[in-house]
Amino acid sequence: MALLALLLLVNLYLTLRLAARTRLRAPMQASAPAVNQKNIDAAVLKTLENTVLPSPASAAYDAVAPSVVRVIALEKSPVGRRLIEREVGTGVVVVRDGTILTSLHVVQGARAVRVVFSNGMESLATVVHRQPQSDMAVLRARKVPPDLVPATLHTSADLSVGDQVITVGFPFGIGPSVSAGVVSGLDRVFRSPGGRQDQSNLIQFDAAANPGNSGGPLVSMDGSVVGIVTAILNPTAAHTSIGIGFAVPIETAAPVAGLSHF
Repeated sequence: MALLALLLLVNLYLTLRLAARTRLRAPMQASAPAVNQKNIDAAVLKTLENTVLPSPASAAYDAVAPSVVRVIALEKSPVGRRLIEREVGTGVVVVRDGTILTSLHVVQGARAVRVVFSNGMESLATVVHRQPQSDMAVLRARKVPPDLVPATLHTSADLSVGDQVITVGFPFGIGPSVSAGVVSGLDRVFRSPGGRQDQSNLIQFDAAANPGNSGGPLVSMDGSVVGIVTAILNPTAAHTSIGIGFAVPIETAAPVAGLSHF
C-alpha cells in the first residue's frame, strides 16, 4: 500500500511539472481593447465620414415605393367591345391582402379597374368602398404578389407647417415619380372645379403634383404615409402643378379601408 501511494505521488508531481512547462511555452495573448463610449463614438464618426448616406427624400421614397401602385380606370371602346384606358391614377397598398387606397374620382364610373404593382404584376381590382365626401375609394386586387408590402401609416397630427414631405405617383402616366416639398398649410378647405361640395381638413403641400398623382401617398421623411393626394389648385385651364396641392389626412382616409390604429 505504501508503494502504491508513493507511485501515485510521483505521477502527480510529474503531471504538475509538465503542465507548468506547457504554460510557460504558451504565447502571451494580448488583452482586448476596452470598449467605452469614446471608442464607440469614434467608430461611428469614422463610418459616417466614409459612407455616403441617401438623402432624406430618397430614403423616404425607398420605404414607400414597394407599396405604390398604378391605378388604371378602363372604359368601353367606342368601337368594339374591348376595354380601353380612360384615366391613370395612383394608389397605395394598406393591407397585405391587396387592399388599396386611392381617390374616388380616379375610378368613378369606370367599367373596370386594373392595378400594376411595383414589381410589374398586373391585376383587376374591385371598388369595395366609396366615401364621396372625402373623395376616397378602396380597391381590392384579385391577385397580389406573394411578397406584397403594405405602407406604414402615421397620423398627420404630428405634422407642422414647413415639414418636408414627398409625393409618389404617376403624373401623366409617368412613373413612379417622386417630388419633394414641404407642408404649406394644415386644415385647408378646397372645392375642385365642378365640385359639388367642399373638402375640409386637408393638408396643403407644395411638392409637384399633376394629373395622375391623385390617390398617391403624401409621405413624411420617415417613409410613413400621412395623407392621400386628392387635388391640385390651378386657376387656369392647364390643370397642372403650380405648387398648391391638397391631400386627405390619413386619419380620414384609412378608416374608409377599415383601419383605425396606426
